[in-house]
Amino acid sequence: MGGQAKAKKKNKAKRKDTKPNGGALMSPQERMKAKMQERAKKKTAEKYTIDQLVGKTEECIDNFDFDMARLYCQRALDIEPTNLTILDMMGNICTELGEIEKAKQVYLKAVELSPEDGHSKYMYLGQIHTGMEAVQYFSKGTEVMLNTMDKHANKASAFGAAAFPSECAVTKKNVSVAFCSIAEIFFTDLCMEEGAADRCKVAIDKALQYDEHNPEALQLMASYLFSIEKNESNIPPYESRITTAKLLIEAEQYEMATEVLEDLLEEDDEVVEVWYLLGWLFYLQLDKQDLTSNGVNFRKSAWTYLSKAKKLYVKLRCEDAPMFEHTEQLLAELGGEEHGADDDDDDDDEAGPYLDNIEDDFIQSSDDEEDAMDH
Repeated sequence: MGGQAKAKKKNKAKRKDTKPNGGALMSPQERMKAKMQERAKKKTAEKYTIDQLVGKTEECIDNFDFDMARLYCQRALDIEPTNLTILDMMGNICTELGEIEKAKQVYLKAVELSPEDGHSKYMYLGQIHTGMEAVQYFSKGTEVMLNTMDKHANKASAFGAAAFPSECAVTKKNVSVAFCSIAEIFFTDLCMEEGAADRCKVAIDKALQYDEHNPEALQLMASYLFSIEKNESNIPPYESRITTAKLLIEAEQYEMATEVLEDLLEEDDEVVEVWYLLGWLFYLQLDKQDLTSNGVNFRKSAWTYLSKAKKLYVKLRCEDAPMFEHTEQLLAELGGEEHGADDDDDDDDEAGPYLDNIEDDFIQSSDDEEDAMDH
């Protein structure tokens, strides 16, 4: 009888150490920890309101303390598990902590609760997916944003600008960035898909439509045009390639811009704008590595191209006065020939990587033209 009683007592102790869900046994230390966490959870819920928990979460995020932010945010979700704002915050926190699967589940829950309101969840889902899935999420996000902007505009129109706040939760910049994300995917991951180039171009056009000064959109457009020009068997028109070079310069893609302009120069070395743009892009790089990089003297290159642009301008009697004025202004800032060129003639090949095969015949003819005009 004594043995049976001991066995029952032992089995009872084991049952106490078994988790409620039938999982592995819990040690006394684990049971104590679980109880303490449950008490802390209840205490926190009693101590803080939702607004206070959200404030604490935001404060931790601002301080990049995402571990603590997750604790406060989870407490808030325990109280209001369907609060979309808190769900967005939790998804963002999990993303920052590298907990991608957890972030995905949080955002998908937010989508399920409110598929037509709030674009940020779609933006995050687009970021953590790839390929066509990412495109679908970004596309849905842009749809929600545009609907939000339309609703805001309609309310403002109905109630009047003075009666209705002008601020909107969505900006044109947000929409532009979303379209850039779509374009980027068709430019990279889905570049081999049928119609990828066209869909990429459409997305870039949309991005520029909503924010024509968005640097990311400008860079994508420049890269797209550069890629198209390199891949097409039919060479695009001269003027369209000049436009591509301008976009590349604006996007600070100087190496690609130089390559485009160099090709143009080889085709026709009597286009003033090409010389001017080459001088301008080297001028923009004057602060790189104490004015020299990879054997290129940016100051000397800028002065050489701009001075040739000026002489060719006179020879051809161009009528683009603003370009001529800017060329003279840049040359004045460069300090003239004695400062633009090196004193050592042996350094001539450092004036720029694309001057080696350029003859100065037209400069001589420009001088002759000027002399003729003087007489």
